[in-house]
Amino acid sequence: MCRWLAYSGSPLPIEEVLFKPAHSLVIQSLHARQAVATPTNGDGIGIGWYSRGAEPRLYRSTNPAWNDKNLREIAAEVESSMFLAHVRSSTGGAVQQTNCHPFRFGKWLFMHNGEIHGWLQVKRDLAMSVAPTLYTSIEGTTDSELMFYLALTFGLEKDPPGAVAKMVGFVEKVGRTHGIEKAIQMTLAISDGVRIWFFRYASPGCTAGTLFFSTGIRELRKLYPDVPRFQQVSDETRMVVSEPFVDLPGAWQEVPESTWGVIQEGEDEVNVFEPA
Repeated sequence: MCRWLAYSGSPLPIEEVLFKPAHSLVIQSLHARQAVATPTNGDGIGIGWYSRGAEPRLYRSTNPAWNDKNLREIAAEVESSMFLAHVRSSTGGAVQQTNCHPFRFGKWLFMHNGEIHGWLQVKRDLAMSVAPTLYTSIEGTTDSELMFYLALTFGLEKDPPGAVAKMVGFVEKVGRTHGIEKAIQMTLAISDGVRIWFFRYASPGCTAGTLFFSTGIRELRKLYPDVPRFQQVSDETRMVVSEPFVDLPGAWQEVPESTWGVIQEGEDEVNVFEPA
């Protein structure tokens, strides 16, 4: 399974999160501790970040993250207050740049860990349900990108949680028509440059990949007054990750299965997720 992180908070060089922690996302690309079946995620790397304009920028490559010199250069230079990063372990799709996450449509970024089961059986039905005005924007061949465009078809730009619920419900409905009861497992991160939505869900009988969100900075300052970074960033700084990249007790909270949440200015939200 893939590994990913989503960051929102004080502007900082992307390398501070991507490379420098003891068990950073780049280290996870070579050896993920909480993805026993696929500990190596070497089928590509992607980062999407927001800076001056409304539309995010992308860097995506089929190089493994641990051996991508351009990634290191870009991560050291680019500073952002909101970014998404992903290391890929293909579940069968081709290793090509257009299959690397995050995926972008206008101001929106989308990335995924998991899979649609029975993909070869259901992909035609799912693809034919994407709105014609959106279909021509699909560049790759993955189930992940198609999930994004289905969510856009179902109203992602107006109601992200509702659109994802409709997308998942539709995937499960199509799966059942092909005799597939355990249709989907996923963790998702979606951003519009202002907020980050995250989801963890699996069809009954499946288990979703791991997902964690960071403890509030105010609490972390109390727990770890000697950690400089906690003193330097704003109270609004937080992250969602596939697996923790620093071993600090109390620093991470596991996202329960069948949950969605949103990171936003002020109070964040965490809610029960159900397919529509």
